[in-house]
Amino acid sequence: MADPFSLKGRVALVTGASRGLGRDMARTLAGHGARVLCAGRTVKGLDATVRAIRRAGGAAEPVPLDITDEAAMRETVAGLIRRHRRIDVLINNAGILYRQPAVDTLTETFRATVETDLIAQFALAREVGRHMLTRKRGRIVNIASVLGVMARGGVAGYVSAKHGLVGLTRVLAAEFGPDVTVNAIAPGYIRTEINVALQKNEDFSDMLERRTAARRWGHPRDLRGALLLLASDAGAYITGHTLVVDGGLTTALN
Repeated sequence: MADPFSLKGRVALVTGASRGLGRDMARTLAGHGARVLCAGRTVKGLDATVRAIRRAGGAAEPVPLDITDEAAMRETVAGLIRRHRRIDVLINNAGILYRQPAVDTLTETFRATVETDLIAQFALAREVGRHMLTRKRGRIVNIASVLGVMARGGVAGYVSAKHGLVGLTRVLAAEFGPDVTVNAIAPGYIRTEINVALQKNEDFSDMLERRTAARRWGHPRDLRGALLLLASDAGAYITGHTLVVDGGLTTALN
């Protein structure tokens, strides 16, 4: 039988691929046969991701891109489609986070977070989705967060954007079906560069491990199965779904 999780012959665009979850996702997709277009603002980081993939025998190329620059994003997507003739998988992963009480957060800071974590995600999904609809084939995976299905103080922009991304996932699934699936992954607290301060906070870390069924922080590798499911033929009948991968955090808190 053919492997339903195989991505051989597929072209995948991964944003935020210069580090953290994006880098691990790019390597995971490449490891299962995809040619990965590694997009992000930090060229040095993208080059490191691409080198790691190529050393492992995979196919990848760097794509310098600021997803909040819509004109540049549209031009880049069009160029990628001309060069590769297809984008089969989009992993909408790029994002930012500011930690500050809501009463101290400037509107500009809130707006910048929503622009990057929601509006730019929409614009990219729209452009790539239009192409996928023409080809009548595609997988879009939006990287949300457990803070897209629950809340925590101090990150108003991030929580608002991720809640919006969950809703956007449902809308796009309804519009893009039946040929293009749109889903989201909502990671719990995963050890990456974005939350080093929390990892070093013993009180928070102890609370997290105590209130998580798995009794530990997550690691990027914990998302690989969910990613492959939603990006491959194995997930062909799944769309509009937000798959929470949090070690049972939301279950325990609820």
